[in-house]
Amino acid sequence: MKSGIDKSGRREKINIRKIRKNEYQVKDLVRGVLSGNTTLLSKTITLIESTLKSDIEKGNEVLEQCLKKKNNSIRVGITGVPGVGKSTFIETLGKQLIESGNKVAVLAVDPTSNQSKGSILGDKTRMESLVREKNAFIRPSPSSKSLGGVARKTREAIILCEAAGYNIVLIETVGVGQSEIAVHGMTDFFLLLKIAGAGDELQGIKRGIIEMADAIVINKSDGKNIKNTKLAAIEFRRALDLYPLKMDGWKPKVATCSSLDSKSVLSIWKIIEDYVKAMKQTSLLYKKRELQNKNWLLETIEEQLKINFYDNKKVIAALNSYIAKVIDKEISPFKAAEELLKLSEED
Repeated sequence: MKSGIDKSGRREKINIRKIRKNEYQVKDLVRGVLSGNTTLLSKTITLIESTLKSDIEKGNEVLEQCLKKKNNSIRVGITGVPGVGKSTFIETLGKQLIESGNKVAVLAVDPTSNQSKGSILGDKTRMESLVREKNAFIRPSPSSKSLGGVARKTREAIILCEAAGYNIVLIETVGVGQSEIAVHGMTDFFLLLKIAGAGDELQGIKRGIIEMADAIVINKSDGKNIKNTKLAAIEFRRALDLYPLKMDGWKPKVATCSSLDSKSVLSIWKIIEDYVKAMKQTSLLYKKRELQNKNWLLETIEEQLKINFYDNKKVIAALNSYIAKVIDKEISPFKAAEELLKLSEED
């Protein structure tokens, strides 16, 4: 806060942060995003991540206009347990793609600090080389309380990056919990990074992750670890043989890779290109996006209903009382929820 003098000569407090956040109008943000201005792109993503009603309305206006811009992008989700080398892999891949004439956006979803509520991994500091590239945009966002570590507004951020001219969008997740499910529902290709010697070979038999992955890559295949990664790849291929083909007819590929070797990383990108080409030829890629848009709509409705519920004045006034009754076993959670929902529906 900062003090100032109003017209009557009285000293008043000025919220500098609020002024800075609202200094750009919708038309300015749209123009900035469409022209590829990274500063305004970042500001717009910050705007859509806000939970303030005024910011949500403003952000939606920007999104509506940015959605009109046609693009031919490729969306790739990249996940794996912490320490598997996601950031190094993305940095090497991103630099190679940029050298080939692409514009690359990286949406890195970081774990959230319980104290500051901000990102704690700092992908920009871990991708020092890529962040200096003119045609690269790296945006770390805190996962907050979102499902499995995917930022609440990742889908919207994808749309904005594509409108800004980034034809390849890489989404890096925390790699824990249900993040794989969430990121799979907003990308064209889902890449799972693994490491050898960590018991991950046995995890390959878990049905969910195998069904979602379009490719499984055993990373850190260099030096003395080459033999181990090749053995791990064999185990994963055996696991894949237990499952039928995906609905789109694609059989997930298994490969080894060293993020320190650009040629090795580009061989993984070739797998992604082959997949995208095959899916476009059968129109399945477009159908996949149509389904994702449908799910986006339904999830947005659910989110808005939740926001409206907790913003309801009657619910706010009664909630703590109902929580106390549930704790004291005076009323069941189900009955309490039913009565609170009825309260929210009253005029």
